[in-house]
Amino acid sequence: MKLRAILSFLILFILLITGGSLMSEAKTNNRDKTFPKSDKVNIEKVHFKNRFGIELTGDLYTPKEKTSEKMAAIAVSGPFGAVKEQVSGRYAQTMAERGFVALAFDPSFTGESGGEPRDVASPDINTEDFSAAVDFLSNQKDVNPDRIGIIGICGFGGFGLNAAAIDTRIKGTVTVTMYDMTRVTAKGYNDTIDEDARYKMKEELNKQRTEDFKNGTYAKTQGLPDKLTGDEPQFVKDYVGYYKTERGFHERSIGSNGGWNTTSSLSLINMPILAYSNEIRNAVLMIHGEKAHSRYFSEDAFKKLKGDNKELYIVEGANHVDLYDNLAKIPFDKIEIFFREYLK
Repeated sequence: MKLRAILSFLILFILLITGGSLMSEAKTNNRDKTFPKSDKVNIEKVHFKNRFGIELTGDLYTPKEKTSEKMAAIAVSGPFGAVKEQVSGRYAQTMAERGFVALAFDPSFTGESGGEPRDVASPDINTEDFSAAVDFLSNQKDVNPDRIGIIGICGFGGFGLNAAAIDTRIKGTVTVTMYDMTRVTAKGYNDTIDEDARYKMKEELNKQRTEDFKNGTYAKTQGLPDKLTGDEPQFVKDYVGYYKTERGFHERSIGSNGGWNTTSSLSLINMPILAYSNEIRNAVLMIHGEKAHSRYFSEDAFKKLKGDNKELYIVEGANHVDLYDNLAKIPFDKIEIFFREYLK
């Protein structure tokens, strides 16, 4: 049986949240960011290493009007397959406008960050990326190291929550439109892949490893379609509407213009995150859209959390992609109130 047939659920998953070649009708976005620049913040390109020795690149947003006291700081990353010039940068800039130091960073193997081969995802390394961002922020002269939080968006909501389970320096965690990447890769949407199907998937992925080694290259997954037929699920259309148009396209984004390495799915299948999320003692705010196809990830993850400093906030009428850039639906006031309460 061919790889694409055996990996149908897995490829569908990656198709939905990553991208292939740019749609012919979309123009190349020559802007550095996919959102307007604020005149209330300063932006600095920064570099720092994680504990695997991979150099990460980020945009550090700081308020132009600073206080005399050291400030609270927030590290931001996601969605899965996006770059800091897209959603995470918008969130970071907005939080800097509201008085926080905010770092939007590219995860390992993607965007302007280092790591070879390119376009690889890892539950361990991508969790570590958040802690590396906390390392960096903790050592900034304007930052109080006891007042650091994180925002994880889409797949990096899951990795962010996982980071909060291991890194006690993270005093507040916000997840937005969260995916559990290990769950969806191993089990498919709504847990529809059983053990037998998963075994076949692993067989084919490991066959692909052999071919990759033989060829000296890495096979890539399919991406979003260049043209919609009109028969796709609504959330596929929503992804195309963000990643494949000038609204959110960026040339370095896997979601807009590339595909993940096929075999990077192996670690996601075999290493479930959130195993110890019930041990998170610091505050967590989980935000999801009422109409998002992915809503169950946040609802199920929230059930494991303990303590009266945890909240699940459902945004009325919002779908998954609305929380990427729809300013009428992203609850920035809610996020600010949360961080002001717990990063003090």
